[in-house]
Formats: sequence, structure tokens, C-alpha cells
Amino acid sequence: MAKSKTIVAAEHFTYRLSWSSKTDEYIATVAEFPSLSWIAPTRKSALEGLTSIVEEVIGDMSRAGEEIPEPWDERKFSGKFNLRLGSELHKAIALKAAEKGESLNTYVVKQLTTSEN
Repeated sequence: MAKSKTIVAAEHFTYRLSWSSKTDEYIATVAEFPSLSWIAPTRKSALEGLTSIVEEVIGDMSRAGEEIPEPWDERKFSGKFNLRLGSELHKAIALKAAEKGESLNTYVVKQLTTSEN
């Protein structure tokens, strides 16, 4: 999270809408504020309700001098991350990569890319 001296517009955050068959309503969530959600009978009202709450939270955080999450689309990613595996899983994946004639990195990236689709 980056410290923000300027207030970020609530519309810049990453929202998701999903249908709940249990409640027969839409649920809006926002990635940058995982503890917030809004349930409403329409997609539009769910999104509007949550956006309104996010605006309030941003204002409260700003007044309190708290860190405001940086919107996902504005974050910079290096393309690298460290992953810890158990030794047996590491061995198994390394063997599969070797059998395909690929580096461990190439094999894992291909597996992750395939699992996204």
C-alpha cells in the first residue's frame, strides 16, 4: 500500500459484482478494500452502494492520516515474486519441467497461464 496525500477517486478501484442465489441479490466487492461489500437487488444499486461506502472510507482514512490503498491498475509490478514450496513439490515440479525440456520458471509460467483460461 502506498501512502496517499491526494484522495484517490473511488471509481479508480477494482470492483466485482456477483449474483447470490442464496439471497437473490447482487454482491459488490472491491479488491483494495477486502472487508467492504454491498448487497442489493440490482447490479447498479450494489455498485453504487459500495462506491459510496468506499468514498466515505477514503475520506475517513485521509482525515486520520492513514494509508489509502493504491488502485490495482495504478500499481507497478516487477514481474517477479518468490514462492516457497515444500521440498517434495519442488522436486516434482522440477522433474516435470526437465521432462519437457523447460526451465522451472518457463514450466511454472506455462502452468499458471494455462490455469487462467
